[in-house]
Amino acid sequence: MPAKTLTEMPARAINAIAVFCGSNFGASEQYLEDARKLGLALACAGITVVYGGTTKGLMGAVADAALSAGGQVHGVVTESLHRRGHSHSGLAHCEVAATLGARKARMVELADAFVALPGGIGTIEEVMEVWTMNQLQEIDKPLGLLNTAEFFTPFIAFIDHMIEQRFLPSAHRDSIAIHCEASALINSLHRQPGINVPKWLEPMRPSGAS
Repeated sequence: MPAKTLTEMPARAINAIAVFCGSNFGASEQYLEDARKLGLALACAGITVVYGGTTKGLMGAVADAALSAGGQVHGVVTESLHRRGHSHSGLAHCEVAATLGARKARMVELADAFVALPGGIGTIEEVMEVWTMNQLQEIDKPLGLLNTAEFFTPFIAFIDHMIEQRFLPSAHRDSIAIHCEASALINSLHRQPGINVPKWLEPMRPSGAS
């Protein structure tokens, strides 16, 4: 039976999206603008924003934009950041997690899907963790990249290099939704297929082997 296309996939119910993004603003004003657009789009869609719970950088911008539009925002902040006064005081729902690992696990539990904006090593680590969890079928929660100002283009090129070098099946690359516009990305996540192709590739035969 042929694989279903995105338009044929039954719509996923997405009530909450965990947003991974930088605690800095970055070098381009487009990053901040698109972070705000994502917060507004999630609020208008009635989707709860789950995020790292601070006021810093793009993280705070997404939360503030969603709150300004009457959206629901659920923060999960680490105890160390909370002690430093980085928790967002305007949240109706904010949890304090003992460790970074506990914070990530709680965000995964709360979310039905994930969206990454530009960010640093923490953002990329969060992306790779939930992608790997999907790959190993520990979860079935779609992941999307908001490729604002082509921030993720070099990252996507590296993923394609993994595929070329036979460390990743190409179907796993297709399991990530990638858009440069927030509403299009959210719509794509509703019909994003899960990963149903094994991660293991057959070894290449030596040249000339029969």
